[in-house]
Amino acid sequence: MEKKPHFVRREFPPREASSVSLAVLLAAVLLLNAFLYLFLNKFYISSGRAETDPGLCPFGHFKWGTVKNCSPWLSCEAINREVRKLKCVGEGAVKKVFLSEWKENKVVLSQLTNSELKEDFLHGLKMLKALQSKHVVRLLGYCEQQFTILTEYHPLGSLRGLNETLHIPKYKGMNTWHRRLMLAIDYVSIIRYLHSSPLGTLVMCDSNDLDKVLSQYLLTSDFHILVNDLDALPLVNRSAGRLVKCGHRELQGDFVAPEQRWPYGEEVPFEDDLMPPYDEKTDIWKIPDVSNFFLGHVEGSDIVRLHLFDIHAACKKKDPAERPSAQEVLDTYRKVLTLLIREAAMPGTREML
Repeated sequence: MEKKPHFVRREFPPREASSVSLAVLLAAVLLLNAFLYLFLNKFYISSGRAETDPGLCPFGHFKWGTVKNCSPWLSCEAINREVRKLKCVGEGAVKKVFLSEWKENKVVLSQLTNSELKEDFLHGLKMLKALQSKHVVRLLGYCEQQFTILTEYHPLGSLRGLNETLHIPKYKGMNTWHRRLMLAIDYVSIIRYLHSSPLGTLVMCDSNDLDKVLSQYLLTSDFHILVNDLDALPLVNRSAGRLVKCGHRELQGDFVAPEQRWPYGEEVPFEDDLMPPYDEKTDIWKIPDVSNFFLGHVEGSDIVRLHLFDIHAACKKKDPAERPSAQEVLDTYRKVLTLLIREAAMPGTREML
């Protein structure tokens, strides 16, 4: 009688199966980390957040849109001949802003409105010329004699309209914790850039309340942030013992840093000469409040706030010397973004490992 072949089903021992699963999981984690590296590298560099950009033109020139060649900043004569005002779109204490047209392109023409503030206007122009980078609105030309500045136009306007923009159907897909945190990273990147600028440590003084801060920055069409108003950027020089004061009036409210408030109580009338100066750590104090605005109240924003709690608490230290630097805040923001993207991509990874 012929024996039938005997088939035996082989089963992996539990330990071997567990090892295979772990290896697959580790491979997935490695692939995810590689993806995150490529994504964040693209975000920090290609998206225009890098400090240096090989595409930038030499000083005194600009490059715009798809044009490959750099052009010199427009002169008084060119501005008067080629730029056409369309309508007034804003007015502040120093200048009036006009939506204008140049060679069928929308541009922004800013003109001094108060001759008593011409020094502020010229200081802003000086900063704009010296700080041209991926963090600063693009300068297209200027005319000192006529107190006129020509800059690139960004249709989404200042950050004051961020929430309204995010409710427009076209941009609703941007209204996520991830995109909002990236805007906060842009903001802190700009503060870091100003604190370590080519001119030295600069303090953003036009920042006495949240609305004023938001008005100083523009939202680009690809949802990044540029600093636009540089009229009030005093220089801190510790080695020379030079600190700053943001204006000559008394500042009040919790938004400004403690060292910016009158320290001698209500019984002593405010005197500018008696007001102690301070340094760039006033900008650090304001970061949590500005970031809280960016994060909004979308799904996941409270989780982001929880991860940022410690660094924000450090920003709110009463002693300026105990607050972190803008670089330290930026590093923390980036780590939180990386962590949360990883957890969103592979929920439960930590428990499985």
